[in-house]
Amino acid sequence: MAAFLFWLKKAVTFWLMPLQASLTLIALGVWLLLRDRHLRSGKFFTCLGLLLLLTCSHRQVGLSLLGPLERQFPAVPELAVGYSLPPDLERCRYIVVLGGGHTDTGLLPATSQLSPYALGRLTEAVRLSRLLPEASIITCGPGAADRPTHAEILARAAQSLGVAPERFVLLDQGRDTEGEAQAIRGAVGDAPFALVTSAWHMPRAMALMRGAGLNPYPCPADFRAIPPDAFALSDWLWGIDGLEKTTWAVYERLGLAWARLRGRAGS
Repeated sequence: MAAFLFWLKKAVTFWLMPLQASLTLIALGVWLLLRDRHLRSGKFFTCLGLLLLLTCSHRQVGLSLLGPLERQFPAVPELAVGYSLPPDLERCRYIVVLGGGHTDTGLLPATSQLSPYALGRLTEAVRLSRLLPEASIITCGPGAADRPTHAEILARAAQSLGVAPERFVLLDQGRDTEGEAQAIRGAVGDAPFALVTSAWHMPRAMALMRGAGLNPYPCPADFRAIPPDAFALSDWLWGIDGLEKTTWAVYERLGLAWARLRGRAGS
């Protein structure tokens, strides 16, 4: 049943993403236009799909939707090694890095195999590892059969940036954030830990960690919804980056709603 719900969630979510939903409406509209008796419906669905695509691709729409997620938890400020840390951060004996995807190729160094999201998370974890020199670093994420796991690629990348290999604990069982929460529970119990993930993913990650009875301290990274310092016309146009921000905003809100519906999200 758990596997069925996992794949059902993935399938439903896929078709609710802005790009897929827009293209589906456009395709339906074109199909109806080709049938002479459904011209009005065809025009309606085609225009609806185009309007949805244009709206979701606008940079200001993406910024407005993703920004509230990223602002829920502030970034850990720039701190010099040896200076006093925030008390809740200083208590952490683990730094947990959630998975963010990578490419399977041995032709690239581990840092170049990581997705931009994973690289942003890892960079923050390496920074925190210098502020918390006694903390163990837990990397998360499964991999394809007979290939290095995502947890392993994250650890390799951090080691190439100077982090000692003996500091790492690899967790490759969780297929999603909920699965990672269960794996982390088995590794750290209720001990406090620094949770590193993308800022836009942090609200859902924190809710799932707390729902699993864990004690995370949020350390967001990979901020994407950063308002411009000055007016630029390009910020008010359409772009792939606008569609990407809207997509992550929709994805995270759907994921959080699903977790709350099933009673898996803590307060």
